[in-house]
Amino acid sequence: MEFFVISLLNGLSYGLLLFMLSSGLTLIFSMMGVLNFAHTSFYMLGAYFAFTISGLVGFWPALVIAPLVVFALGAAFERYCLRRVHKFGHVPELLVTFGLSYLILEVVQLIWGRSVVPYGLPRQLEGPLFTIFGTQFPKSKSFIMLVAVLMLVSVWLLLTRTRIGLVIQAALKHPDMVEALGHNVPRVFMLVFGGGAALAGLAGVIGGNTYVTEPAMAGAVGSIVFVVVVVGGMGSLAGAFLASLLIGVLQTFAVAMDQSIGGAFQSLGMAVTDQTFGHELLQLKISQIAPILPYLFLVLILIFRPKGLLGTRED
Repeated sequence: MEFFVISLLNGLSYGLLLFMLSSGLTLIFSMMGVLNFAHTSFYMLGAYFAFTISGLVGFWPALVIAPLVVFALGAAFERYCLRRVHKFGHVPELLVTFGLSYLILEVVQLIWGRSVVPYGLPRQLEGPLFTIFGTQFPKSKSFIMLVAVLMLVSVWLLLTRTRIGLVIQAALKHPDMVEALGHNVPRVFMLVFGGGAALAGLAGVIGGNTYVTEPAMAGAVGSIVFVVVVVGGMGSLAGAFLASLLIGVLQTFAVAMDQSIGGAFQSLGMAVTDQTFGHELLQLKISQIAPILPYLFLVLILIFRPKGLLGTRED
């Protein structure tokens, strides 16, 4: 029971951090049709900016200031770079965001170095929030869960209950009509791209000190975030939320399991032999194959439900 509860809480915390990352990418794709390869680089920038700002004015001001700085950088990139290649199709968009990811990586290494920076937790988030079955659950992971839920509610209310949200959604399907009504559609797209980057930056602020802040942090989560977006359904915010939780819980449980694949089959009452699967495969521990499980999940989703769990887009 202790293993199940603690693994579930850790999985939900990790899954909600993935959602904070994937939500911005999902919004950008659903509103603009742009698959931003540099999205996790904005996550890394959020962590590094928060590290620098927190050293000057403290963590809590950095929690607000760092995402705003990332928002400004994302909006400027859309305005002066991405918008210029948008008319040439999706391939140039992918290439320019791909190049941006490498540019950001080199700039980060130039300014902050190649090693881990000492971006620590504030005093209020240190220590356990509660103890269950003798195991402590940290305040930092609880804070990630709280911020992710608040962010989900805020984005949902913005898109469905405000005039700005209605204009954003209308600009996706009927940009000419929205522009005829007097709205600046390019500016709307610039704000959407900047907002998506800011969500990634916010994830970096609270994820960088909970886990680790280093130049490799963007690459470590980059592929997982794209798995979440595809599994949930391209452009579906609800799908990204569901997929994030599923992948977070799946991978966390797998990492924590110290049982071989053969033993897992036997515990399920399934008789397997070395001739069927191979001795080496059966002796592998589930924790050893945990990193490939999200990608296996992706393959199964693409085979049996290509649109994703809650996807509706045809393109």
